[in-house]
Amino acid sequence: MAPRGYDYIIVGGGSAGCVLANRLSENTSARVLLLEAGGKDSHPLIHMPVGFAKMTTGPHTWGFNTVPQVHANNREIPYAQARVIGGGSSINAEVFTRGVPADYDRWANEEGCEGWSFEEIKKYFIRSEGNTILSGDWHGTDGPLGVSNLGNPQPMTRAFVQSCQELGIPYNPDFNGEVQEGSGVYQTTIKNAKRCSAAVGYLRPVMKRTNLTVETGCLVNRITFEGTRATGVEYVQGKTVHTVRADSEVIVTSGAIGTPKIMMLSGIGPAAHLREHGIDVVQDLPGVGENLNDHFGVDIVAELTGHYSLDKYNKPHWAVWAGAQYYLFGSGPVASNVVEGGAFWYADKSQSTPDLQFHFLAGAGAEAGVPSVTKGTSGITLNSYTLRPKSRGTVKLRSSDPSVLPLVDPNFLGHPDDIKTTVEGVKISRDIFSQHSLQKYVKAIRFPDDSVRTQAEYEDYARQYGRTSYHPSCTCKMGVDDMAVVDAQLRVHGLDGIRICDSSTMPSLIGSNTNAPTIMIAEKASDMIRGNH
Repeated sequence: MAPRGYDYIIVGGGSAGCVLANRLSENTSARVLLLEAGGKDSHPLIHMPVGFAKMTTGPHTWGFNTVPQVHANNREIPYAQARVIGGGSSINAEVFTRGVPADYDRWANEEGCEGWSFEEIKKYFIRSEGNTILSGDWHGTDGPLGVSNLGNPQPMTRAFVQSCQELGIPYNPDFNGEVQEGSGVYQTTIKNAKRCSAAVGYLRPVMKRTNLTVETGCLVNRITFEGTRATGVEYVQGKTVHTVRADSEVIVTSGAIGTPKIMMLSGIGPAAHLREHGIDVVQDLPGVGENLNDHFGVDIVAELTGHYSLDKYNKPHWAVWAGAQYYLFGSGPVASNVVEGGAFWYADKSQSTPDLQFHFLAGAGAEAGVPSVTKGTSGITLNSYTLRPKSRGTVKLRSSDPSVLPLVDPNFLGHPDDIKTTVEGVKISRDIFSQHSLQKYVKAIRFPDDSVRTQAEYEDYARQYGRTSYHPSCTCKMGVDDMAVVDAQLRVHGLDGIRICDSSTMPSLIGSNTNAPTIMIAEKASDMIRGNH
């Protein structure tokens, strides 16, 4: 029997995949199939903003660990990546930031990505954005992605922003406006007190389109080829192997870890590595799985003198009260994304744009594997990371078996410049906690404790406690050099009928959270695919 046919097969139902499924199926004559390895986003914690704290491990993630990190005390660091419809936008901390125009101008002017300057891609940010507060030249109000201010930031978040100002980091009401630097409360992808993931914003409203098919629980074995043309996808759903035909294009949207894995399983990647695993080479592209770039975050944690943070809601009677507030009024701590406040600032004041980002959490130990305070007490956390790390890592196959997880090596702190900037972030974090507005609530900074004083001790602390910030990128980068995998139209070099559209195509990491930039990439890709650009 001939395989089922579609015009477009989208491999991966994350942020980019949901955008493309919506935009490409706007043409009622285009048959669109979206394949997602994970399940539906039916778990209630996905939709509660505070649920992020429970989403960094468990059934909605792949369960990756890195290989031992040579420059981070040989630790195998948990590496949460989503395995659910909506991808990272269904489990992230809902922080909405874009980066600065210079990030995108670098893509266009220095990295061979014609058409990707900020002025050329700004309209796609605006098209995606449904901001309920901000408007004007920098914001959209009618887009599918709901963006809002937190209704009532936690008192500790307000104290954090005041402490930043006391340290000389000015207040910034809009990190996505003309100026990024400063401190403030993050805008979030929350709409009507619920998470607005790409699945909620883009996919759910169009699920009744007869030309759109969405399948979950689909593990992709490979992309099929006739010569150098992609012809379809082979995948397993349940215990059944399916093959589907793509009459126009296969578009791979499986993220910076999943996409290079699928490409290599399909015979596209470094030829020698493919042959090691007995995979026939369709196209020798040495850049597939190379250039992995991620933000290496380091947390500091303080114990408070009283129950002033979200930690008090770990107690049963407070948890009941919080649940009642949320279900009755859509407010209270359950409506918090936990990572409420933040800042963009400088380790190196000679830089033209910030080189550090901070995330303030109105609680301690919210994420799996992060240091916490003694049980029964309350705490706060401040995470910082180098915005444009110079270290580069890899994604490699562990096996030719599609069910086996790949080898993920971010090579954190592999470049000596990164540890210097990272340590400055930790020192500034400590200084923020020592300012009057926060210090009056702080009993003691527990991580790092008072024994950490010298540069070497700060470096040791960062190597022991640093972690991913969930922003892997650049493993199938766009560009024109020998390590580029896709061109400026996101078409895979040397092949026909196949594109890649996700954070893996970023030629360099954006200096911010990566969900909004990934959605922008997909919005632009949808126009390129349809010939509307």
